[in-house]
Amino acid sequence: MEDSASLIDFYERAYSHRGPEADVYARWRALGAVGKADHVVELCRRAGLAPGSTLDVGCGDGALLVELRRRGFGGRLGGVEISEPAAAIARRAIGDSDISLYDGVSLPLENDSYELGILSHVLEHVQEPSALLGEVARVCQAVLFEVPLEANWSARRPHKRVHANEIGHLQRLDRAGARRIATAAGLTVAAELQDPLPLAVHRFFATGAAGQTRAGLKWAGRAALDRLAPSLARRAFTLHYACLCRRPGA
Repeated sequence: MEDSASLIDFYERAYSHRGPEADVYARWRALGAVGKADHVVELCRRAGLAPGSTLDVGCGDGALLVELRRRGFGGRLGGVEISEPAAAIARRAIGDSDISLYDGVSLPLENDSYELGILSHVLEHVQEPSALLGEVARVCQAVLFEVPLEANWSARRPHKRVHANEIGHLQRLDRAGARRIATAAGLTVAAELQDPLPLAVHRFFATGAAGQTRAGLKWAGRAALDRLAPSLARRAFTLHYACLCRRPGA
């Protein structure tokens, strides 16, 4: 519970900011939600899943739920969040969807309450990711999680590790480690993908013509390596990895 308390405090502060900086990060989360929704839709397509209800665990300000609703995907939408300021923003954004608080460990929901559960960039923040994944699998018939693969050459650099610590990353995963979390939770992987992230994401914080050019070149190089040699790309730099998991026999 001490780890959960620290995480709650971190996000309480993060979502309580006001002013221009808060607006920038709200736009950043909305941009990220587009790619996350792409991953949800694609993995569900590959797994033959058309969920009639979807729960976003660690929903933050509701950006992913907003994007899924905009696409008409996921059926009945709900979310749980550890931060009250974030949950309040999500309630305003989503309207009639069910957004509630949880303690970061146990979900206040019955078994099989939802068809699909989503943990998007949540598991890297928790001490026992397989336990949380298993709890979500209790409530949801299928679970999709997304994490950054930070066990790579680029992310070993000191300033990258400092940044990861600052934003609360407790897990430094590779693809095999992410899959082990699913196995430890008693789940099987039905579909998976990795993403070097689109050009707009790489350019978001770049300033000036030179910065935009560097960001574009960085994106082009990463996208090419990911396409031509995906295993080498995973070793070289951080990719986002998403997989859809099911309980055995589901």
